[in-house]
Amino acid sequence: MAAAFGLAAATDLGSAGPASAYGWSRTLQQGNSGSDVVELQIRVGGWAASTAQQTYVAWDGSFGPATTAAVQRFQSAYGLTADGVVGPQTQSVLNSLESSDGSTAHFDWSEFYSADGSGFSGGKVGSTEVKENVRRLMYKLEAVRKKAGNSSITINSGFRSVSHNAAVGGASNSMHVYGVAADIVVSGHTTLQTYRIAETCGFSGLEAYTHSWQHTDSRVQYPSYGSGSWWWESGVV
Repeated sequence: MAAAFGLAAATDLGSAGPASAYGWSRTLQQGNSGSDVVELQIRVGGWAASTAQQTYVAWDGSFGPATTAAVQRFQSAYGLTADGVVGPQTQSVLNSLESSDGSTAHFDWSEFYSADGSGFSGGKVGSTEVKENVRRLMYKLEAVRKKAGNSSITINSGFRSVSHNAAVGGASNSMHVYGVAADIVVSGHTTLQTYRIAETCGFSGLEAYTHSWQHTDSRVQYPSYGSGSWWWESGVV
């Protein structure tokens, strides 16, 4: 697995979420590099593994073996030829998962707003950075949804302002205050089943499945946020 860039570098490469269908300008395949590869890596981030594995698709702009494998899993799940080459057909399916406002097909920005009414403001990073973090999270959750048989997902808690996080008893270094975490409930699935799906989706933070929701976050991909270690509270299930 390639090392992830720090937040600043990752944001520079893929910061501005597309406001409409992303304009893929070329066929992408292993060996390519660039900002369009970062965008691809964001969109297939939830296809990091086929079984429980502490790994993720790095947002490093380098189309290597890990990105190829994630693309192949994505292609297979959507009935495409699983060759790892991102041509027009794969690009079309990738674009079908985005909305015109830059969110994704099955998630709205408002679902991730801080519950105290502050939107994406009041966190430990600026609202623009929070929104980009949420966008990247949405694509991982699209993969969870697909792997769960297209079951709907309820976001119990997404971004939290610092004050709201304190009010609900969240840890001071919670990934929620950066917009890289979500507590989810997958329709028709137990929390244990959701945990097992999340183990394949590149999440480096998973709270125990003994709650009525499943906490998911991508802490390892944001080393500047101060929590660079894997945390699967229930281990590998």
